[in-house]
Amino acid sequence: MNATLTYLAGFGNQHQSEAVPGALPAGRNSPQRVAHGLYAELVSGSAFTAPRHANLRTWLYRRRPSVQVGGYTPLAHAWLKTGSAGGVNAPPDPMRWHPVPIPDETTLPLDFIDGLRTMVVNGDADAQTGMAAHLVLMNRPMGRRAFTNADGEMLLVPQQGRLRITTELGLLDVAPGEVALLPRGMPFKVDPHGDGPARLARAYVCENYGAPFRLPELGPIGSNGLANPRDFLAPTAAFEADAGGYELVKKYGGELWRADAASTPFNVVAWHGNLVPFKYDTTTFMTIGSISFDHPDPSIFTVLTSPSDTPGTANCDFVIFPPRWLVAEDTFRPPWYHRNLMSEFMGLVHGQYDAKPEGFKPGGASLHNSMVPHGPDAEAFDKASAATLAPHKLDDTLAFMFESRWRFRPTAFAMSGGALDTGYAACWAGLQDRFRP
Repeated sequence: MNATLTYLAGFGNQHQSEAVPGALPAGRNSPQRVAHGLYAELVSGSAFTAPRHANLRTWLYRRRPSVQVGGYTPLAHAWLKTGSAGGVNAPPDPMRWHPVPIPDETTLPLDFIDGLRTMVVNGDADAQTGMAAHLVLMNRPMGRRAFTNADGEMLLVPQQGRLRITTELGLLDVAPGEVALLPRGMPFKVDPHGDGPARLARAYVCENYGAPFRLPELGPIGSNGLANPRDFLAPTAAFEADAGGYELVKKYGGELWRADAASTPFNVVAWHGNLVPFKYDTTTFMTIGSISFDHPDPSIFTVLTSPSDTPGTANCDFVIFPPRWLVAEDTFRPPWYHRNLMSEFMGLVHGQYDAKPEGFKPGGASLHNSMVPHGPDAEAFDKASAATLAPHKLDDTLAFMFESRWRFRPTAFAMSGGALDTGYAACWAGLQDRFRP
């Protein structure tokens, strides 16, 4: 399998690809006999009667149907949690975590599945609401092992190390600064794409139980801005020719299950549809900002949104804070002190976040739940208050936020796994009463 992409794919548009000429049927989706002796199989990512613009489905033409698998049995996983019930009681405090070290393979071998560590959860996968934010630590490939998430789609945000993602529809090579979106119910495997130290990889993962991610509406922004559909790239059809069995691991109802299959699930020779894995390079995001005064709301940095039943109040938003110019006049340029309806789980891919130079490190994370006050630390406040307000570019930085209308509950791993920054609140201790009537 070679990693190639369908360029100018477009998010949500219809796509098609074939690894062998003539494998895609002409004129009908399921002819009586598919070319080359292939099987036709349909994957539906929405209800059959969903509106046309929201109807997600892809036809697969494969060497063996996916039903050809043995019975599933439970697979234990200590650190993978689902829904609000998977969290623990925690106070309404701002929280922050140091980067979790990636162990050496000889000490603790971890592939993508074994390396998942749930940090925060909300909602209910069976009710198709909410999300979970995970860390994943990897030091070895998955080999003859594949993962399917029947509970939700997964958005991968690499932080350290390149990843090769094998999907039913082809390969995606993803590096820090890029993200990958993997549809619900579609098998994949994630491997560190390097040798030696480069084999160590860490990523953030958003598991979305709610409405599938889509591009946000642009409203008054107009036709240009934020993430452009043409920059979401789909894989080109490819299949594994190697013989031999696979272990299939499925997340289903919040639990992991395993089964043996006689052959690879990555046997799709051709496909067409709009339920497709994508990769996206965050450097193509067109930032919008203030050119007069005041700090704009972070909603202008939304890449993808999962709507809820309340218009404008998302089940989950994926927001990035990439390099950008700051030019506002007579304005405190970092985020001001605030408390929001929405709950915010943040991570830092690289560089420095402008509001937290003191202790927010690449690979770390923070949580500010609904109505929990937060904002710049004392160092950022002093620096921003005295800065000369000339045009300034924030460079060499990439932070992101998983934002949700539902309160996040941290997990036992998050609270007791050793990475919790118990001194986080001290970053505001230096703020003084400056009132001078």
